[in-house]
Amino acid sequence: MANEDDVLKIVTETATLEKRDVLTGRVRVSTRTETVDELVSSALERRDVSVTRLAIDREVDVVPAVRTEGDVTIIPVVEEILVVEKRLVLREEIHLRQATTSQSVEVPVSLRKQHAVIERDDVSENPSNEEI
Repeated sequence: MANEDDVLKIVTETATLEKRDVLTGRVRVSTRTETVDELVSSALERRDVSVTRLAIDREVDVVPAVRTEGDVTIIPVVEEILVVEKRLVLREEIHLRQATTSQSVEVPVSLRKQHAVIERDDVSENPSNEEI
């Protein structure tokens, strides 16, 4: 029979872990906007039209169609006159001539750019600033 003094007791240790929030620093982000003036170039077109009226005074059977000859657009103008019968008389033609010119222009414009500034406040009193 075993003696009570011969019994070994088994002991178990347990560990518990606790966490807590500790402030180690702060970050502040701000933006700054700067304005940059630049010249913007572009080509502008201008179309001038000259009008010439040509007297024709010729009888026609039907109204002539608007037509284009080269760079001239011809628009017929007709008139009905009363005689014993109606006749079409081509009174005039209007000739439109187009001329295109090109001109380079420079216009100043203001452009804005933003930069982010990041400031870090460390608890160790070693602040650092970063700019993006």
